[in-house]
Amino acid sequence: MRTMADFVQSSESKNAVRELATPIPDVATFNTIVASVITDNPFECVGYMTAGVTHDPVEKIRESYTAKVVYQDVNAKTVGNDSSKFNTIAGFNAGAAALLADAALAAAHGGTAVRDTENESFSATLRCHDANGELYNLTFTRDRVTLQSYSDDAIRTNVETWADTVAALA
Repeated sequence: MRTMADFVQSSESKNAVRELATPIPDVATFNTIVASVITDNPFECVGYMTAGVTHDPVEKIRESYTAKVVYQDVNAKTVGNDSSKFNTIAGFNAGAAALLADAALAAAHGGTAVRDTENESFSATLRCHDANGELYNLTFTRDRVTLQSYSDDAIRTNVETWADTVAALA
């Protein structure tokens, strides 16, 4: 009779989350923060090669943007809502404009379309290659920053020190 094998821990992977005091106000501010990590490389990440493919030190591996619209009657009472998810900021901006301009959709809801920017969501995940050889992910949303799959606490310290310098990440 065969016995079941046990799982054996193979890494010391850690995750850390920073909850933001106030949500990032808009997609432009969000994009500036994400782009600055890619362009400025504040964590001094290094390029690498895997499976014959060269990778930049910091790469955006996933992003998502959700536009929200509410429909209001003549008394500003909400009579409907709509949302659409996009995988680029350009798509998000164009999609939000299309939702606002869609007269047939507004008529079907029985109200006037109004952008619900406070409830829109943004998310971007960056893959970083630390100089020590570790790959880790940094995910930004409107209300938190999540550091995933790191083992060296110096990485968390480095990310935390940088985040302390970005007012929108307080």
